[in-house]
Amino acid sequence: MGFIREEISVIKERDPAIKKTLEVFLYPSFYSILSHRIAHWFYKHKRYFIARCISQLNRWLTGIEIHPGAKIGKRLFIDHGMGVVIGETCEIGDNVTIYQGVTLGGTGKEKGKRHPTIGNNVMIGAGAKVLGPFKIGDNSRIGSGTVVLGEIPENCTCVGIPARIVKRDNQKIDPCKALDQIKLPDPVQMELCKLQYQIEELKKRIVKLEKEGD
Repeated sequence: MGFIREEISVIKERDPAIKKTLEVFLYPSFYSILSHRIAHWFYKHKRYFIARCISQLNRWLTGIEIHPGAKIGKRLFIDHGMGVVIGETCEIGDNVTIYQGVTLGGTGKEKGKRHPTIGNNVMIGAGAKVLGPFKIGDNSRIGSGTVVLGEIPENCTCVGIPARIVKRDNQKIDPCKALDQIKLPDPVQMELCKLQYQIEELKKRIVKLEKEGD
């Protein structure tokens, strides 16, 4: 019963739209995570068919697909949730927040570990795709629509297709408390600024060379 109370508290804590505790029972995240706990128990005890039946029923009811083999830590919150896919060998740490349309998947039919490992206190924005058997470090943020194909260190913010690290801070942060999907750096704008700076430097050098040639 402890994990049920825990899930109720995390939904109330991370969704500002909730007004009363009773509303928690309307959230697909609540049912998807509880059903996964049950399905995962059967999976660990090699009752694979029953485990898959539970996970598929959960998918039909909530729109959230979690393979029963996935390992999920404490206090996971899946906001809205429609279209979320979590693969078989995926591992998710504690205090993770996932928004709708996120895929934690593989890149092929290889055997063994083929899905990502998500660290603690990670936020993954809407529509992000994390594909492959690598780790997303603790306290990192994945921007909405980002496609991550390689490891992300701790305390980083990444955006873009493919993902690029646009912020790295040695000071520990907890993105799940901020729940901010908007105030992320724009990698395209950053590159344009670099180009503009280089153009200005080249102009200065041309002017200098012209004066020396006079």
